[in-house]
Amino acid sequence: MPRPPESRTGATPARPRVPRFTPAEHRVHRATATLMAVCVLTAGCLYLPFLAELVGRRHLMVTVHEWSGILLPVPLLLGLGSRALRADLTRLNRYGPHDRQWLRAALRRRGGRPAGKFNAGQKLYAAWIAGAVLVMLGTGLLMWFTGLAPLVWRTGATFVHDWLALAVIIVIAGHVWKAYGDPESRRGLRTGSVDAQWARREHPLWVPGEGKADGDGDDGGEAGESADGAGRQDTA
Repeated sequence: MPRPPESRTGATPARPRVPRFTPAEHRVHRATATLMAVCVLTAGCLYLPFLAELVGRRHLMVTVHEWSGILLPVPLLLGLGSRALRADLTRLNRYGPHDRQWLRAALRRRGGRPAGKFNAGQKLYAAWIAGAVLVMLGTGLLMWFTGLAPLVWRTGATFVHDWLALAVIIVIAGHVWKAYGDPESRRGLRTGSVDAQWARREHPLWVPGEGKADGDGDDGGEAGESADGAGRQDTA
C-alpha cells in the first residue's frame, strides 16, 4: 500500500529570523573587502620574491596596488547615503559598561559576554582598521608622489607603510578566521538576516528594529543597549 504523503502541517517550522543588515551595507562590505584583498595580493607580488617572479609585470602590480589603495575608502563614503549604515557606524563608535564587561570576559575566556548589535571586539576592530587604512593611505601617497615631501619623510613613510601593512594582514587574517568560525554571522551579512536564537545568544542587548519609527533606529537602539548593559552589570 503506497505511503501517504507527509502533511505540510507536520513539517518542521522554519526558525524565526531577524533583520541585521541592509543590501547597501552588504555591498559596502563586499566592495571594501574586494579592494582590501587586491591591495594585499598585489603587495605580496611586490614584496615576496617568489610571487614577484611568478607573476612578473611589476609595473602593472604597482599601478593596481596604488589605485586599489586610493579607492579603498570610496565604498564607505558612497555608503554614507544609507541611513542604516550611518546608524551602524554610530553604534560602532559608542562604548558602554557592557563593552568593558565583554572584553574582560573575552580575555579570561569566560561566558557572559553582553553585547549590543556589535560586540566590543567588533568595535575595536572597526576602529583600528579605519585608522590603519588612513595611515596607509597617507604614507602611500608620500611614497607615490615623491615631490610631496623630503627624502627623510619618504623614508619614514616607507617604514611605517611596510610594517603597518604586515600588521593589517595579521589582523585581517584573524578577522576572517573568526568569521569562518561563526557561520550565522556570515549568513547575516550575506542575506541580511540572522537566526533569532543566535541574536539572543550572541547579542543579548540588541533589540532588532528598535527606534525605527524615526527612520534610523540608531540613537534609541544603542542608548538602550548601554543602559541595559549598565543595569545588568550593576546587578551582577
